Amino acid sequence: MPGGPRISFLKNTLTLLVSAFGLVGCSASQPSVAKPALPAGSPSVAAVPSPAGEKLPPVMLGIDVLEAEGFAAVRGKRIGLLTHPAGVNRRGISTIEVLRHAPGVKLVALYAGEHGIYNELPAEKTFPDAIDPRTGLTVFSLYNDKTKRFRPTPAQLKPIDALVIDLQDIGTRSYTFIGAMKTAMEACFENGKEVIILDRPNPLGGLKVDGPMLDPGLMTDVGRFRVPYVHGLTMGELARMVKDALPPGGLALTPAQRARARLTVIPMRGWTRSMRWPETGLTWVPTSTLITDWASVEGYPMVGLGCILGGFTHGIGKAYAFRGIHHDKIKDDVVEKELRAFNLPGLQFRSVSALNSKGQPATGLYVEISDYDAWEPTALNFYLMKLACKFAPRNPFATATKADQRTFKIHVGSEAFFDDLAAKGARIDLEAWLRTWREQAHIYQEQSKKFWLYR
Repeated sequence: MPGGPRISFLKNTLTLLVSAFGLVGCSASQPSVAKPALPAGSPSVAAVPSPAGEKLPPVMLGIDVLEAEGFAAVRGKRIGLLTHPAGVNRRGISTIEVLRHAPGVKLVALYAGEHGIYNELPAEKTFPDAIDPRTGLTVFSLYNDKTKRFRPTPAQLKPIDALVIDLQDIGTRSYTFIGAMKTAMEACFENGKEVIILDRPNPLGGLKVDGPMLDPGLMTDVGRFRVPYVHGLTMGELARMVKDALPPGGLALTPAQRARARLTVIPMRGWTRSMRWPETGLTWVPTSTLITDWASVEGYPMVGLGCILGGFTHGIGKAYAFRGIHHDKIKDDVVEKELRAFNLPGLQFRSVSALNSKGQPATGLYVEISDYDAWEPTALNFYLMKLACKFAPRNPFATATKADQRTFKIHVGSEAFFDDLAAKGARIDLEAWLRTWREQAHIYQEQSKKFWLYR
């Protein structure tokens, strides 16, 4: 909708939020949640037996709880595992190895999404099925078809009774692992296979919800859930939310398939919604080539959208991924002055330098989160877009190619916002958009509480 956010647009959007999240039209069936010995989210942790003196993180992951319960949820089943290198237990041992050596467990196949089973491939690189040389198991590729990525075929699912999913998300809608989970769930339910989610923390915590909602017409590999850009849920909670939801936000299943669908979530113990990743005591394992540490997890929703179009780039050389920003044609001190004038809550900026790909010095600004509670994770992106329009002789969004427009829209999630930005450029009323998105995020968070596993 060109012309910016209007009152009628806000009212209509808020009215549609309930169906967008799949909170109406749901069947009466409920996903199974494996009951741990302690309530999910309890700060007191019943530890898995461990060597004397071993100091473990206070949070037990889904795989740790599964082990503590004697692998009851998977015993007697032929299981496949959809995972990646960050799929480890709290000791840092791969879930692949835990399940391979678990008594009474039949791990018969592995499944890999974007980046491969060992994070060995760059983003958007497709790959075929193969034999894993480390385990001898078949690795079924869910990233080998340009039109149906992440969807296992009936042939790929034939060897298993249940698909176990152990993927570490980063709490942001366009990161493809949540989409891989949803699409794999849909294929499993179509083919009568159970899905078992081993839950993991949302590293941004469970209280941050921020940014635009996803338009139903923009659902792609980088947007499978109709949620705000920062969604505030764990993988298990997202799975519970989408299990019985109807399209476009939910699963495309027949009534019979929906009635037979079996979802089991193995919750964590010791995780609470106020916990950010550092407070879990867990070691961050890179989830993709640029998300290598906690700093990049925080940075991804903060600058990734603002660097799609307009001349800004993220990272300084090969350093500071998603935390360093630089404009191709504008000096850093000018950019810094403009950014400071916006008085964005919870943010500070400082100059940094690193070597570029040619080994030459490169400079930029590091985005520092000075107040996590005040920080709005996505706001900086949109001010970068506003600045990009101010710095350019012609509005870069109005002159973008169709392909670049599509890339921008499917990541940001809003046709109306793009139209407004393309029409008004630096004159866009960002505060009006941010208010709209805050309203939507509040309603979404209240409605999504019915799927929470943790407090």
